[in-house]
Amino acid sequence: MTLAAAHVNTGDTAWLLAATALVLLMTPGLALFYGGMVRTKSVLNMLMMSFVSIALVTVVWLAAGYSLAFGDDTGGGVIGNLHHAGMAHLTPGSVHGTVPTLLFATFQLTFAIITAALISGAVADRMKFSAWLVFVPVWTLLVYVPIAHWVWGPGGWILDGLGALDFAGGLPVEITSGASGLALCLVLGPRLGFKKDAMRPHNLPMVILGAGLLWFGWFGFNAGSALGANGLAAAAFLNTLAAGCTGLLGWLFVEQQRDGHPTTLGAASGAVAGLVAITPSCGTVSLLGALVVGLAAGVVCSYAVSWKFKLGFDDSLDVVGVHLVGGVIGTLLIGLFAEKAMTGSAEGLFYGGGLAPLGRQTLAVVVVAGYAFAVTYGLGKLLDRVLGLRASEEQEHTGLDLTVHAETAYDHGVLGHGAPVSSSVLASAHKAPSQKVDSQA
Repeated sequence: MTLAAAHVNTGDTAWLLAATALVLLMTPGLALFYGGMVRTKSVLNMLMMSFVSIALVTVVWLAAGYSLAFGDDTGGGVIGNLHHAGMAHLTPGSVHGTVPTLLFATFQLTFAIITAALISGAVADRMKFSAWLVFVPVWTLLVYVPIAHWVWGPGGWILDGLGALDFAGGLPVEITSGASGLALCLVLGPRLGFKKDAMRPHNLPMVILGAGLLWFGWFGFNAGSALGANGLAAAAFLNTLAAGCTGLLGWLFVEQQRDGHPTTLGAASGAVAGLVAITPSCGTVSLLGALVVGLAAGVVCSYAVSWKFKLGFDDSLDVVGVHLVGGVIGTLLIGLFAEKAMTGSAEGLFYGGGLAPLGRQTLAVVVVAGYAFAVTYGLGKLLDRVLGLRASEEQEHTGLDLTVHAETAYDHGVLGHGAPVSSSVLASAHKAPSQKVDSQA
């Protein structure tokens, strides 16, 4: 046994291996969650945007992303170095804390994957798949990687300089994906029929299944961020469960009072909102704080999803209303509810810490959201000019499944018994929209 290997804790390593698998499962869960929320004519496209993100982000992360995010700081707390580009200088004996460095890098990779995939919900039904293949790796390097270094990397300015707290990813994952989704949907413009046509989820059981898988994986996301099988992981685990529950109940309460109907979609969305908000705070607040964080997110996010209709931006699947708003709530409430028993030192306003913690959390939110929005908007504009971001009106009307992937999610009797779509059938679908597979408005 080498000296480095002697520092590996097998219990911590076993837990982080399981947590890494749980977080990776969240992206297929997200695919189902999003896939059920779109109309039948673009289900497969929505699933593909999440699944292909796994491959795209993995390649970029192994090539340079991990090194830039978690390599030694190059100065100013802005970005790491390229010492580990291509995973160089990392062996099975390399150790990060009490776990193998290769495992830590893989765990962090799963966070980068789902962050990119989350953005797809804001641009559902109308973004070119070819443009998405280019956007994801470039965005990962320009947006996610620097913010991950600021928050978690050695010498990162938010972690070491500002002293703002984020246990499991409210800033790099939730706020970053939400602000980026807003920027990209503004570049693309609204879907055909936005505010006019009913664009209801086509498969609510799929939505619930996806939300359940997300919730299951979230235990790895949050409790795994303790990087050990210990009491902090247990507290984060319980806080995650509690906040998901109060988020669900808060959303349903609003629906009942406002609309007279507690809905299946509301239950799924409320649980996700609570889980989003507890992500940054699960390792810093007590159980009481977690219950409040989840409830606040469920109530506020249930109203926030309607902002797109008032303000005129088409965030297709409510990435802004749930992930950006929920992430902001969870990050800011750390400044109120942080407890020394959880953090080891820092305390929020309600526990004698004064206003300074809330100020630090607010500054971190503003800078991260502003950076993610600005860079994503600029990248979107550039790719739109070079490649074109938006599918044609004809493709959008017919559906991206048939026109882009030459497949359909469901056999409606038009295309035979699940056989691949021939070019002649595809051509006829373009020429005669009335014969398209999906006739849903």
